[in-house]
Amino acid sequence: MEHWSVDDYKNYTEGKNRKSKYRANKVSIDGHTFDSQKEADYYSELKLRLQAKEISGFCLQPTFILAPKLKYKADFIIFHKDNSTEVVDIKGFRTKEYIAKKKVFEDKYNLKITEL
Repeated sequence: MEHWSVDDYKNYTEGKNRKSKYRANKVSIDGHTFDSQKEADYYSELKLRLQAKEISGFCLQPTFILAPKLKYKADFIIFHKDNSTEVVDIKGFRTKEYIAKKKVFEDKYNLKITEL
């Protein structure tokens, strides 16, 4: 059993220091807020790859319509020099909802999601 101090409880009830569902800490870089340090690090890596002209470009959190009222938001889409695209999702934990959306996405768009 976990024991809290009075200050811990006050912080929790006031919404301070509340951990995310999957224990990831949000990180902000360049005015963008990422769900985890791993996602922020990948963004930094993509910026370097773009600067080095290894890739043509990338987008943050592209949204795809899977069906009416059903969307999938990826973490990144990368545009490669050979005109191919790569959809990337940074995963710490694969939820049932994500697994279902991934299957629908891959079937509908004929693209594979790269999970990191």
